[in-house]
Amino acid sequence: MKKKFSNSWVGSSQIRKQRKFRANAPLHIKSKMISAHLSKELRKKYGKRSFSLRKGDEVKIMNGAFKKKTGKISMVNTKKMKVAIEEIQRKKKDGTKINILFDASNLQIQSLNLDDKKRNNALSRKGAGKEKKSGSYEKKEKSNLNKTKSVLVEEK
Repeated sequence: MKKKFSNSWVGSSQIRKQRKFRANAPLHIKSKMISAHLSKELRKKYGKRSFSLRKGDEVKIMNGAFKKKTGKISMVNTKKMKVAIEEIQRKKKDGTKINILFDASNLQIQSLNLDDKKRNNALSRKGAGKEKKSGSYEKKEKSNLNKTKSVLVEEK
């Protein structure tokens, strides 16, 4: 793998190349990589398996020392590709509290922050888009057939 980031890179079974891809990726691609699985209820509702994380989403920690705890996302660090959750902190020796940063893959989204219109549209578009396209395509075919039939009838 070359030193610079490449969008055309397909993948590798070598973990060092995978790590290099993630580390050298530009921020607009790293932000897409910060996504987590949806809970079963949300999966049924939106017809999607995973979605990108945003501040205000409620998540459940799936593994680690804080397993099964839930909380709202307080900060998303795109540069480090890590997420901080409210009220899940660790005490230092001097008594100060610091946020614990989690990898997005260790989280599951319980509820989404839908304040943003673009995010709302992305959820509705991706879940129902396939059905609409196939339906409209069939309607177009039927209308084209009807037009050709009417043209044939008029010619006779």
